Amino acid sequence: MSIDSIKLRDALMRRIRAFFYERGFYEVETPIRVENPCMELNIDAEPSGKYYLRTSPELFHKKLLGAGFEKIFEIGKCFRRGELGPLHHPEYTMLEWYRSNADYIDILADTKALVCAAWEACPTDWKKLSVSDAFKEFAGWDPVGRYDEALFDIDLVEKVEPALKNIGGPVVLIDYPIEVAALSRRKADNPLMAERWELYIDGIELANAYSELTDPVEQRRRFEECAAGRTALGKETYSIDESFIQALENMPPAGGVALGVDRLLMIIDAADSLDAVLPFR
Repeated sequence: MSIDSIKLRDALMRRIRAFFYERGFYEVETPIRVENPCMELNIDAEPSGKYYLRTSPELFHKKLLGAGFEKIFEIGKCFRRGELGPLHHPEYTMLEWYRSNADYIDILADTKALVCAAWEACPTDWKKLSVSDAFKEFAGWDPVGRYDEALFDIDLVEKVEPALKNIGGPVVLIDYPIEVAALSRRKADNPLMAERWELYIDGIELANAYSELTDPVEQRRRFEECAAGRTALGKETYSIDESFIQALENMPPAGGVALGVDRLLMIIDAADSLDAVLPFR
């Protein structure tokens, strides 16, 4: 146990909460044990009796937006089965926030302001790079319009992410192929792309943001496609949360983001792995 890491985490949590309180956000708490985990192709939920430990509070947050809340955030534990390494832990702390009548560019501005408020040494020069341009430059092909799941995943990890680390500092990888944005809105000027970005700092993935999909019919179709994909991979599939689908009918246009608090702490502390900033492992 590191006393210094506990004190550093406390300071970070205070700064995060102050940031949102000053901007009129409501802090919310949503269930940790859920009946229907959010279905994503490569994220597996940890069973908990007849339920599962949440991989994200996203579905509940969107239900709150559908009920009329405009600005919400939550800091809480999330869980992913089988993820363990220098940048992964099966139990981790997630910060998520959502704003109605906002999009992924608005959320990017929030994210830069938050990170710079929480981290005194935060670089002010944040580079933006489209997924299409990044893959053409570093992997030699464009995944937009001719997406190949296996090749995309391999090249992202082996070619693109190391290149982002070499660039250094904050890099925003933006405008993903629609196939890898299951809960994101399509771009109006190019339906082959989704309004999604991911933030990397020195090659470490820190945050993932969307302009949120609010079409219940399209969302159901994407969940069904994801379930088929999970079945093809021999993975467990989860039931669709029907109350979430219904909530989309009342949900306004919105933007949201998930940010890994442990990873942010690791970056602030210039640590080599999550083990250095987790007081209990």
